[in-house]
Amino acid sequence: MNKNDLIVKVAKDASLSKADAAKAVDCLLESIASSLKKRVEVRIVGFGTFGVAKRKASEGRNPRTGEAIKIPASWRPKFTAGKALKDAVNG
Repeated sequence: MNKNDLIVKVAKDASLSKADAAKAVDCLLESIASSLKKRVEVRIVGFGTFGVAKRKASEGRNPRTGEAIKIPASWRPKFTAGKALKDAVNG
């Protein structure tokens, strides 16, 4: 399922127009992204938790030349599924 498929499903299930469903989905995604940018965890009970994790600096290799390169430290988004989501997936 891609974003457009999700918008169509939300519009149908919530009896919304596609435009209103698109605004709702975009708003949800933007809200999660802006919270993560501020390093604020987003917890949706029954679904899961979005958070950020610090990734340490490391050294890697250029696959073409074999030359060592430095990979800087960074933040990465992470998601932990909630119990209800795990149960739904596992049937």
